[in-house]
Amino acid sequence: MKRRKCREVKLRQTVIGGSAPISVQTMSTVNPADYVKGSADARRLAAYGAEIIRFAVPDMRAAKGLSHIVKDSPVPIVADIHFDYRLALESVSSGVDALRINPGNIGSDDRVGAVVDAVKKRNIPIRIGSNAGSLPSDILATYNGHPTAEGMVEGALRHIRICEHLDYKNLVISLKASDVPLMIEAYSLLAEKVDYPFHLGVTEAGLLRDGTVKSAIGIGSLLYAGIGDTIRVSLTDDPAEEVKTGRSILSALGLRHFGPTIISCPTCGRTQVELIHLAKEVETALADIDVPLKVAVMGCVVNGPGEAREADFGIAGGAGSGIIFSHGEILRTVSEKDLVTGLLEEINKSLT
Repeated sequence: MKRRKCREVKLRQTVIGGSAPISVQTMSTVNPADYVKGSADARRLAAYGAEIIRFAVPDMRAAKGLSHIVKDSPVPIVADIHFDYRLALESVSSGVDALRINPGNIGSDDRVGAVVDAVKKRNIPIRIGSNAGSLPSDILATYNGHPTAEGMVEGALRHIRICEHLDYKNLVISLKASDVPLMIEAYSLLAEKVDYPFHLGVTEAGLLRDGTVKSAIGIGSLLYAGIGDTIRVSLTDDPAEEVKTGRSILSALGLRHFGPTIISCPTCGRTQVELIHLAKEVETALADIDVPLKVAVMGCVVNGPGEAREADFGIAGGAGSGIIFSHGEILRTVSEKDLVTGLLEEINKSLT
């Protein structure tokens, strides 16, 4: 995968774009006016692996509350602003690490200029978002009343030009849609026109299962094409699930590694072990290991080691017993009840 060349922006020590690792973002469900809960949620999501956390800012109390959250958070905090430039200015005063705001939506040139001056002084970026569901009416009218990839790109370019006119290029761009092919097409079109880093996401992707599938296809397709610098999986679920899913997408593409990857076979008539339970038990047992290993959980002693020969370690169950193997070579045979314990012993031996 050859990655698209783009500018770099910086949020604290986290870099988006250039050759920096693709970061995983999420959005807290807590109103930052309750900064005690907001700080706790930021720490919780960071512990799951969130590298950037966004908070909605509905009013001035929320904007002021961000100051406490920013001080407590181990990762950068982004303020999400809709329309009111005063909330953007207060959020910048609160020390946020970036704004998510569309300059064309906040009113007069003076208001836009005030926001741009504020972020320039702090040297923090703005994320511009041209979503399919919020395109200006004139753009929609041009495309027969429906969002198109071309319309989304035009919407983004309008906001970009406003910032560039003010000599401000510290930008990240997003073009989100709940329609996966539309989202892929929009990002692909804009990638040919600008060199700003991209924030990828399928917006309003849905509940956990369908949202994960849609996000994996949309985000994964673009990343495989070399497009994308930071990602958010938008799920109607705990934001921690967004983080876990985002990390899994990056891991599946080989772009980042976050501890062990489990390879497990589907069950079939040859399976003589409770494979689903066994795979979940292995997943739990490996939770505290941060070394990028491939670990196989196979249901068939006959085919398991061969089919999973690329795995660093693996187990395969049989009728009351099973084997532990590494790169296709059998290490030992143990009783079924000792499979997970034996697997951990072999892994830990290799790490010491």
